[in-house]
Amino acid sequence: MHHTSSLAFSTHQQYATSAVSSEIRKRILIVDDSPAVRISFKRHLQTKYDCSEAASVSEALDELKTTEFALVIADILMPGLSGIELLRKIVERYPYTAVIIVSGIDQPQRVLDAIRLGAYDYLIKPCDLETVELTVERVISRRDLIYNAQRYKSDLEARNLELAEGKAQLERLQAQIVQNAKMASLGQLAAGVAHEINNPVGFVYGNLDLLNESVSSLVRLLKFYDEVPMPSDVAERATAVKKEIFYEQTVEDVGSIINDCREGAERIRDIVKNLKTFSRLDEAEFKRTDIHEGIDSTLRILSRYFSSDKIKLVRDYGEPAIIDGFSGQLNQVWMNLLVNAAQAVGSEGEVRIKTRIDNEDVTVAISDTGIGMSPDQIEKIFDPFLTTKPVGEGTGLGLSISFGIVKRHSGEIRVESVPGRGTTMIVKLPIHSGAPTVSVEDISKQITPLNEYNYEL
Repeated sequence: MHHTSSLAFSTHQQYATSAVSSEIRKRILIVDDSPAVRISFKRHLQTKYDCSEAASVSEALDELKTTEFALVIADILMPGLSGIELLRKIVERYPYTAVIIVSGIDQPQRVLDAIRLGAYDYLIKPCDLETVELTVERVISRRDLIYNAQRYKSDLEARNLELAEGKAQLERLQAQIVQNAKMASLGQLAAGVAHEINNPVGFVYGNLDLLNESVSSLVRLLKFYDEVPMPSDVAERATAVKKEIFYEQTVEDVGSIINDCREGAERIRDIVKNLKTFSRLDEAEFKRTDIHEGIDSTLRILSRYFSSDKIKLVRDYGEPAIIDGFSGQLNQVWMNLLVNAAQAVGSEGEVRIKTRIDNEDVTVAISDTGIGMSPDQIEKIFDPFLTTKPVGEGTGLGLSISFGIVKRHSGEIRVESVPGRGTTMIVKLPIHSGAPTVSVEDISKQITPLNEYNYEL
């Protein structure tokens, strides 16, 4: 099966359209080394057709280079190249030009050979001029039918291609809308869970100080009893109980246990706080947004990626960067870029975050020392469902959705990468921009699939 490029397809359509034009279908080229034959054919056909002459194959090829003909009538035997050679070149170079072979040799094999090579008909000299005229009309009509069919075929293929592209776009939009619906539900669930966790954690954290004071008082009382003289039988029983409950070790560890509980409660409290800060569940409106705060809260959520000593995280922040935008959506952009950078680095390397203010724009560059990307990958990096990750580790929607979010904020996002030397994702956002208009497609691009990141709270 032959695959046609878009340029060839376009040229093919132009030929097919021109093939049925009234001007071209009247052009006939008569090729014969005999002037008498050329004049005889031309006089009889020129009342209906625009006839040109050529005395050899080379002359005929020169004519074909400058003029498009509907039909060539060629003698089979001529000095130099034969009519069969001309037929081969016309079939190869000018597929929309029909050929009638004329010969004084009546051999069935020659007729079959000419037809197999692409000739529309084969006439035996001397030719009856009425027969020539009828043959010409029939060949041109047949040619028109074939090329009309080819044109309709080309149109149908083009429409099928458009339908296929439309279907693919609908599938992408459907997948994003489904993902958006899932994330809307997950956002509500996260808000409820955060609220439910926050209250009991507050009770635990608030009571730990009181518990520490109470236990300290009890330990003080126990130490007092240790110093009070007791009857020998009571002292023996107390010693046995102390030994049974590991008294000395328990007294030493109780303070540490309470401190560990306090630290755990603080970590839970911080996780809930970071989750709320990241998702901005209570700040869905377009408002002033601190870029550095958003990146930092995202990094805390992604601590499992950057907690290893082998991945070095460098923050190179410029001046305070506060812009107009949707905090939650921008945080999803930082998450996508930071996760991609960490995964590109793998087990060892560096991820650098650089922010700068340039006139009325904020530029955020997230670089990694990973494997980099090829020019082909860079060209398609923002296409939906394109991913270089192993099966099961990514949907290929992250960068596509990030692209939509940045565009929705009137910004730009681009990539610079060299294979083997790392990648830099550059996001440029205006400091001041009007609130964007929301469309169905915009909504479908607002939510990043959080399950890609396998959160461990």
